[in-house]
Amino acid sequence: MIHTKSYFSSTVDTDVGPVIIEGPLSSTELSSYEFDSKLNAFRPPAKQFDALKEIADFPEGRIIIARHESLIVGYVTFLHPDPLERWSEGNMEDLMELGAIEVIPSFRSYRIGSGLIKLAVRDEFMENYIIISTEYYWHWDLKGTQLNIWSYRKVMEKMMGAGGLTPSPTDDPEIISHPANCLMVRIGKNVPESSIKQFDHLRFLTRNNMREARRP
Repeated sequence: MIHTKSYFSSTVDTDVGPVIIEGPLSSTELSSYEFDSKLNAFRPPAKQFDALKEIADFPEGRIIIARHESLIVGYVTFLHPDPLERWSEGNMEDLMELGAIEVIPSFRSYRIGSGLIKLAVRDEFMENYIIISTEYYWHWDLKGTQLNIWSYRKVMEKMMGAGGLTPSPTDDPEIISHPANCLMVRIGKNVPESSIKQFDHLRFLTRNNMREARRP
């Protein structure tokens, strides 16, 4: 598959001025901006910014950002699943993972997270992908938001739903390790039935592997 990327942008009005949501951006374009030090949910900000620039230049990689003037205050990443995860089995070219989404606390009340995802799926080429997001409660900012697990889960479902992702059952051990965890999925309208069947096999890989092991 030749991965095609089309640029889009939108504006969100805030109390401190407009926030531009734009992308996908290349590493060169990202380098022209600063990265807010509060974007530290996954790793130290400088290392996370380096990771975004690396993903941006993957053939399939997509980085959408939210910026206030020249300061990046939020982002979302899309790329093929990690080779160490079950979702990478079969090397599906049309399977993409929403790998990370983050918005600094002072801008979270403006629905920028939803805006990032909405903008990403405006690209018609995204209809060629199955998009997944694996939601684990231990990645959630429960302390900063002062929400309980279930309230935060509702927030995540609403945000992902802005881009058409909905909860989907799976027997992935990490996801079923806690009832608040979930797999969110969006199947593009151009995804072939063969890919949907392959993805369904991955969703229940543990069960399917057990069936294979029992066969004589």
